[in-house]
Formats: sequence, C-alpha cells, structure tokens
Amino acid sequence: MLKNQIRKKILRFRKIKNSQNKQPKINEIFKILKKLKIKKKIIGCYLPVNYEMDTKELMKKLITRGYIISLPVIEKNSKMNFYLWEFDHPLYLNKFGIPEPKKDKKVVPNILIIPLVAFDKHLNRLGYGGGYYDRLLKKMENNKLLKIGLAFSYQKVKKLPVGIYDKKLDYVITEKGLFK
Repeated sequence: MLKNQIRKKILRFRKIKNSQNKQPKINEIFKILKKLKIKKKIIGCYLPVNYEMDTKELMKKLITRGYIISLPVIEKNSKMNFYLWEFDHPLYLNKFGIPEPKKDKKVVPNILIIPLVAFDKHLNRLGYGGGYYDRLLKKMENNKLLKIGLAFSYQKVKKLPVGIYDKKLDYVITEKGLFK
C-alpha cells in the first residue's frame, strides 16, 4: 500500500474512532525520561489537531516536573523550529489550522514528542506528507535527540513504505503501552 493510501485510511478511521479514543499511558513517557537522566529538559511537543493524541495533560505534568515546553512553528521554505510556550501564552493558527506560539524565544529541544498518522514495528513514522518533522530530524541528526511518537494502538500498521528522507522514532507510546 502506498503512503497516501495508508494516510487516508488511518485518518478516516481515527476520525471515526475519536469519540472512543483513550489517551496514552503518560507514565510510560516519564519512565523513559527518568531512565535517560537528561540534563537539558527542553521538550518539543505539539497541540493536537485532526483527532491526534491529546498532549495537554502530558504537557501540564511535564511542566510540574521541571521540563520546559516548546511548540513547533512553520517557517519559510517549509522549515520548522520550536519556540518556548507556556499555557497562559496566546496561540495563533498557521495556514494549516495548527496552533503555534509567538516567535519569541527559539529553542532547540533535546526531546521531541511527535504526532503521527501511522507507525510500524520498526518505529518508522508516517506523517501528514509535508515532511516538516523529517526535515527537522535531518537538521538535528548530530544532536542527541530523543524522538517519541504518540499514537493510538490502531495506528500501527504491518509495514510502512520508507523513503530516503524518512526518519525513525526511538519510541512510540500508545494507550496500550510502549513500542521500542
């Protein structure tokens, strides 16, 4: 199956299942983070759109444990960067209808919590097709970056077609647990 076919199928199914969606096991994320003993605690996260896994409670808990939250902003030339964000800061919708923070304090996260459309057992990720995260991950290859995908268990597929620009995740966390 081609990427576009998988994407359409999963997005359609995710929309239907939205009312029944259970959230990820947030404690799994904390177990991973605790094991790694990360000094610089800047997390790049996302605000959910299009029936994605909700990250709001996760971000609140991360903040209470001393993590700094940043959100992505789509820049010129299809690039993406992260900017510091707090819950009382305003958000603005970009051209895709995705909430973004004001471009005040640009940061380089060392942990990314990444949305996805589908994933496979090899932790390959299928996004929406714009390549924003893949370009960002390529740019940050030399950084020690922890890449965690959040998804519902039904978003796991047998095998994803992988191209030369596709970047793997380190973990995927679903409501049923951890994939590594």
